[in-house]
Amino acid sequence: MSIFMVKYIPRSLSKRIGELLSYFPAVGIVGPRQAGKTTLARHLQGDFLYLDLEDERDRSKLEADPYFFLERHEQRCVILDEVQQMPDIFRVLRSLIDENRRPGRFILLGSASPELLRQSAESLAGRIAYTELDGLSLPEVEAHFPWEEHWLRGGFPPSLLAPDASISLSWRSQLIRTYTERDLPNLGLEVSPLLIRRFWQMLAGENGGIWQIQKFSRALGTSAYQVKKMLHFLEGAYLVSLLPPWFANVSKRLIKSPKVYQRDTGLLHALLKIETLDELLGNTALGTSWEAYVIQQIRTCMPPDKFSLCFYRTHQGAECDLVLVKGNQPIAGIEIKFSSNTKPSKGFYIATEDLGTRQNFILTPGHQDTELKPGLHLTGLNAFLKDYLPHL
Repeated sequence: MSIFMVKYIPRSLSKRIGELLSYFPAVGIVGPRQAGKTTLARHLQGDFLYLDLEDERDRSKLEADPYFFLERHEQRCVILDEVQQMPDIFRVLRSLIDENRRPGRFILLGSASPELLRQSAESLAGRIAYTELDGLSLPEVEAHFPWEEHWLRGGFPPSLLAPDASISLSWRSQLIRTYTERDLPNLGLEVSPLLIRRFWQMLAGENGGIWQIQKFSRALGTSAYQVKKMLHFLEGAYLVSLLPPWFANVSKRLIKSPKVYQRDTGLLHALLKIETLDELLGNTALGTSWEAYVIQQIRTCMPPDKFSLCFYRTHQGAECDLVLVKGNQPIAGIEIKFSSNTKPSKGFYIATEDLGTRQNFILTPGHQDTELKPGLHLTGLNAFLKDYLPHL
């Protein structure tokens, strides 16, 4: 698929952002760099003033007297891109919003989580609603790309739209370099770029594994504190995710450390030097890559604030790859398979009995959709995202 054949892929988050702008004075759109935040903001309806805080020309407009400059544009919606580059602006925004709480005054775009932003900026609590934009999801791209290509290249638009696999891989490799050498240090991670890179690559090699801080500390020759700090910043930059275990009200010996996944499988494959689908299919990382892809697609597509995601594993071998939890109640258990053997494992049956989930699923790459027995469906990922997830 040529980049010239797809000019803009509409984002499913647009409607949600419009709803938030109709009520909140400020809306924050956060997510990884190059996920499409700026493009999405530019396609929203309305009269906008766009300022890129990585551009010296735009920064100079604000640095002299940001209060005066922004007050002059009181009737417009001001988009501040890469807002983490100018943390002092939060104090000004707070004053302006308190003077005039008109909905939709500001859209803040950032490549860091609200938690990381709060470490260096005054909070806008009660004045802002944050929403998270990930890379392009499977339902968003299915009309343009096969799922295999989306899985291999990931959801970053420049990677997915690259004219061939080699250029796509080069783009992702450069993004990794930018993060390790500039973006993560700029967010406050005071660790050498070489150590960040080694840690990130080690995480990729252990993708989907149980988090063992001492193992990483020994392998990297650094302190557990440094390892924990690097993980915190990678998570805050939307590059990795922690999947916590579910263990509330269960009287069994359980795994109680989280699993760590790469959020974008395109970056995972770049870190592992996997360029083509054939290379991926022959790699030992195949199963955990598919697992990471499925979990991220569910995280991206699920209704906002409806579920929390966990896994379940006992020391006796009962295991559920993904548990959807509503409130404090597990409502669905999911086994993720990239295999022709789609029979549920014994451990999965035991796990769903422990959890008491009434709806359970085996998710595969295929297009099948079969009820194996009441409450247990064998279904393809895309069918699950469109037909089941919205109704759970």
